[in-house]
Amino acid sequence: MTPPSAQAPGSSLLRVRGGAGARVGFFELFFDLVFVFAVTQLSHRLLEHLTVRGAAETLLLLLAVWWAWMYTSWTTNWFDPEHPAVRIMLAGVMLAGLFTAAMLPKAFEDRALWFVAGYLTVQLGRTLFVVAATWRHELARNFQRVLFWMLVAAVPWTAGALADDAAARAALWALAVAIEYAAPSHGYATPLLGRSRTSDWTIDGGHMAERCQLFVIIALGESLLITGATFAKLDPTATAVAAFASALVGAVALWWVYFSRTAEAAAERIAASDDPGRIGRDAYTYVHIVMVAGIIVAAVADELLIAHPDGHVEWGFVATAVGGPALFVAGHALFKRVVFGHFTTARLVALAALAALAAAGPLLTPLVLHVAATGVVVGLAVWDALSYRRAVAEGRAPAAEPEQDPFAPLPGEA
Repeated sequence: MTPPSAQAPGSSLLRVRGGAGARVGFFELFFDLVFVFAVTQLSHRLLEHLTVRGAAETLLLLLAVWWAWMYTSWTTNWFDPEHPAVRIMLAGVMLAGLFTAAMLPKAFEDRALWFVAGYLTVQLGRTLFVVAATWRHELARNFQRVLFWMLVAAVPWTAGALADDAAARAALWALAVAIEYAAPSHGYATPLLGRSRTSDWTIDGGHMAERCQLFVIIALGESLLITGATFAKLDPTATAVAAFASALVGAVALWWVYFSRTAEAAAERIAASDDPGRIGRDAYTYVHIVMVAGIIVAAVADELLIAHPDGHVEWGFVATAVGGPALFVAGHALFKRVVFGHFTTARLVALAALAALAAAGPLLTPLVLHVAATGVVVGLAVWDALSYRRAVAEGRAPAAEPEQDPFAPLPGEA
């Protein structure tokens, strides 16, 4: 990348590379609050439309929300969010993003045009900013290609918003999402501008990993919010408390599977990679959404469980109570495959166990089914912990560094 001393157009807006790598700034964390609201809106929408059609519509909206957040994360990977111009741009994206999130519950109804207007304002507005800022910089062609494909996708987005038929709207928006998600895979191949290589995407791998880790925290935090808010409305009976405990343990188990070792090891792998753009695209841009979707679906099951822990199990509850963890485990398996190059037996066993639970679901009560699904994820977390300890003992993995005493004297101090 052109060094700051060269004073290439737009270089003053870019992060300075080198050293220990970029860290996520406070304004980026502030920006993420918009997407806490967006995730909450999506989980509530799925809860209110717990049908195949409702799930498909919510998935389309989730893919749009993820894409808006992810492209902004790529932007702040390159651009310094402490620069006033970048910060003003992010504030504008926050405003449009909050508006878009507010439109999510009725995006397929009477607020379709408003939803698309907000979404395209986020995507096109931010991209126009970076295109203008890097017009004569070496990154310019990358962003110009991105803008081209966003303009192409804007056509079916807008046509879907104007369509009167619900099926036509869904089909057009699915086309728009497909265009947007396919673009990175072919390097944003653009007439006259050619295509990008992942080696051209000179990202800071550690920053990208941290941003996606924080979105996983956002999704898990939303599930805890639902758990607490739903339980607060009920009398603390024995079954309600058991349901509350199962929901909380399930969230902790998901956190444990992701953060115990994999998140840190993957961050180190992308930071040391010769082609961080490829891992950033495949492992973080594409695969992470599967895990996030699993957390959101599991959060819906938590709310259904706490409200009705006893009685007959409906297929909608089976789909969320088992499907949520299954999506997360499958996404985590793909993540490990992309970053480390292998699948683990533990995740395949966990998916098989969850499939068996889904088949037996109608024979169980909601509480028993949820506890069993939670047990599978807890078992996976324990399996990972034991496997890591065994690998350390056999010399196949480095031991975790012991935590430093914060009150110990610094080197050279008396």
